[in-house]
Amino acid sequence: MKQSFNKKLADILFSYKTMLVLFVLLAFGAAVATFIENDYGTTTARVLVYNHIWYEVVMILSIVNLTGIIIRRKMYKKINGRFVFHLSFLIMLIGSGLTRYVGYEGIMHIREGEAQNMMISRKPYLQITIKSDDKTYYQEYYKEFSAIGSNNFSYNIHFGSKVLKVNLNNYKFAKKGTATMNLITIDLVLSNEKKEVQLVGDAGMQGIVKQVKFKDNTEVAITYGSKELILPFSIRLNDFQLDRYPGSMSPSSYASEVTLIDKRSNVKFDYRIFMNSILEYDGYRFFQSSYDMDEKGTILSVNHDPGTIPTYIGYILLAVGLIMNMFDKKSRFIKLIRYIKQFNVIALYIVVGAMFSNFSLYANENAQIQNVAKYLQEYKTNSLETADKFAHIVVQSNMGRMKPFDTLNHEIVSKLSRKSSLLGMNPNQIVLGMLSRPDIWQNVKMLKIKTPKLKKQLGFDKSRKLLAFSEMFDKDGKYKLKDLVQKANAMSPNKRGTFQRDIIKLDERVNIAYMVYYADLFRIFPNPHETNTKIKNKWYNPMEAMRSFSEKDKEVVKTLIGGLINGVATDNYKEANKFIDMIITYQNKLGSSIIPPKNVIDNEMLFNKLNIFLKLTIAYMIIGLILFILSFVTVFNKKLQSKKLNNFFFVLLAILFVAHTFGMGLRWYISGHAPWSDTYESLVYIAWSTMFAGVVFFRKSLMALSATVVMAGIFMFTAHLTGIDPQITNLVPVLKSYWLTIHVSVITGSYGFLAIGAMLGFMSLVLFIFRGKNKSNIDDTIRHITAINEAALILGISMLVVGNFIGGVWANESWGRYWGWDPKETW
Repeated sequence: MKQSFNKKLADILFSYKTMLVLFVLLAFGAAVATFIENDYGTTTARVLVYNHIWYEVVMILSIVNLTGIIIRRKMYKKINGRFVFHLSFLIMLIGSGLTRYVGYEGIMHIREGEAQNMMISRKPYLQITIKSDDKTYYQEYYKEFSAIGSNNFSYNIHFGSKVLKVNLNNYKFAKKGTATMNLITIDLVLSNEKKEVQLVGDAGMQGIVKQVKFKDNTEVAITYGSKELILPFSIRLNDFQLDRYPGSMSPSSYASEVTLIDKRSNVKFDYRIFMNSILEYDGYRFFQSSYDMDEKGTILSVNHDPGTIPTYIGYILLAVGLIMNMFDKKSRFIKLIRYIKQFNVIALYIVVGAMFSNFSLYANENAQIQNVAKYLQEYKTNSLETADKFAHIVVQSNMGRMKPFDTLNHEIVSKLSRKSSLLGMNPNQIVLGMLSRPDIWQNVKMLKIKTPKLKKQLGFDKSRKLLAFSEMFDKDGKYKLKDLVQKANAMSPNKRGTFQRDIIKLDERVNIAYMVYYADLFRIFPNPHETNTKIKNKWYNPMEAMRSFSEKDKEVVKTLIGGLINGVATDNYKEANKFIDMIITYQNKLGSSIIPPKNVIDNEMLFNKLNIFLKLTIAYMIIGLILFILSFVTVFNKKLQSKKLNNFFFVLLAILFVAHTFGMGLRWYISGHAPWSDTYESLVYIAWSTMFAGVVFFRKSLMALSATVVMAGIFMFTAHLTGIDPQITNLVPVLKSYWLTIHVSVITGSYGFLAIGAMLGFMSLVLFIFRGKNKSNIDDTIRHITAINEAALILGISMLVVGNFIGGVWANESWGRYWGWDPKETW
């Protein structure tokens, strides 16, 4: 009877069903904790879920379950993907247990010239020190408080023949966004004498010590917050170094030059700690976390974690197990691939063209229109060579990126009009014209306006899409948007509608135009006598240079910029070209140390000229629509099948994919970092990964190719929406990590496979609607695309899983701790 019961218990405990239930509980807990954290903070989520006994029990049962499954099913007898995959989770859970219960972390603050061997813990503790009868007693309790639920606790501290009772009286939670702090009220009871103490403190900070004296002369000191931890060695900060991007306050990197001193072993050596470069010694790891505002002190994260190695081994085994599964002849993935190869669906080729519309761009419809038109026509023809030379001048952005004027001009025109050209002129001609003849260009319609309500409020026809700078001011010179902008900015961003957002956007365009007319955006002049010690290699716009440079240098700037403007304004382009060459020579002489190499400048200008991603967006959208229609037509009409046309379509998409790859590689080369560091680049990369998945893995299926191009087009279209900025920017220090590059590339790459799966799922649902006619052929197609769908999801989920764990490695290698269960990371 007992043996039968044990067998039933083992069957339940060591089953895949139990594993599924346990994982669902873990996922459910994480999901609930996400919403708790959003409303009440991370600490509450930890108290109620992540650090709670029920979550720990589920984790422990998961270890037991996995171990039992591996042993009972004798997975260890054959080293295949399934065994390695299950073993990886077991090792990861053991590693995380070591991190949780044995490891600890803290924060060390060191000033320049000082040595430090003390850090404060990241965990908060209730610390109580008792002095009685010339003896000192100390007791501490790890305690975090939840904003909801009960926080009650009661501790009895025995010292000598006495007992001090410590009880929670009240906990007042400080809501997010308020300036107040959490308030903890404690009752201390000794020999029926009661004292009430109010404490303020939290994790990551040392609390204020409160002193209490009882009638029997017992003194109690109590505090809540991080506790001091003493290291067996010390670290001296020799120098803190902060490097900024040229001409900006944005940090490029920061580092601590330290000396480690261990008197136990007579060890002493120097080390440079900076972001993603860790000092490891005696089981401790030191990470560059932050710094003092006066740049004379450093803040290091300290980590002592014996669970790192087993956890990393688990990560590696996880990736190996998933890869092995792709080549296992008995795996579901291989069976799906074999099934897919039985099909050879075809496509048709259709040639399409695009039509472009023309519209009037002049604001002043009066007698002067002919003179303006004449100037613009002559300028359009004559300024091409000068505008091209103008584009080669290097300019410094506010964030310190050095780039050719060509890039800035493209950004300006795109910001103003959401177009890549106007009046048949390229951005370099437009900006050069605005700079040299503001009197004319202020009357050219080039400021984008969208909402009919705003057009009506400003007195413009609802058909208008572009406004002139001069139209934004009334006859008395009053700015028409002044009151509207103040009201829109006063509103909470979450409450702004399309009307308010359009007001803010139009105001931004007016300000950009103003800065172009007065050359405020053009930081092209390095200071020959730089005196600013904090902001090094700062370049100045003409007006700033006239205020900051020496009298002699002011004259140089005045001559250079004046000669350029006068030359263009008077149609003396030969003279203008001479001054452009002089400006470039001036830059090379005084700022050569930060000017990008000529080949980088030339490639960036090529990248701007090609405008690959926008053209690919149009191509993907058009071809995707055609393929989407054809993929359904061929299901109902087998006569349209043609192997040659199918191959032709594949070649066409392969060419687009190669162009997409070239564009991303060129952007990588120009920026100096992987092209998936912001929203725009991530969307472009997801579109690339979608094309990669379709062209490489599912090229023989018209349905799969259709889903591929449609989803790539959607991602590319989203990337080019108004609210997403495509410009190349500098990276913040923490993002300069090869682990981040791998993490983002794998994670984002998985989205391509998942996107194909989503689109194929939608297409199969549509086919179910038409099953009444030609049922046999439709069912075959549904089976076929469902197999492709499942294979795509297996690949996508495998990449997603591996990428997530690599993200944990990145976090642990960059600032000394794994992901902190914030909402994005949890989901």
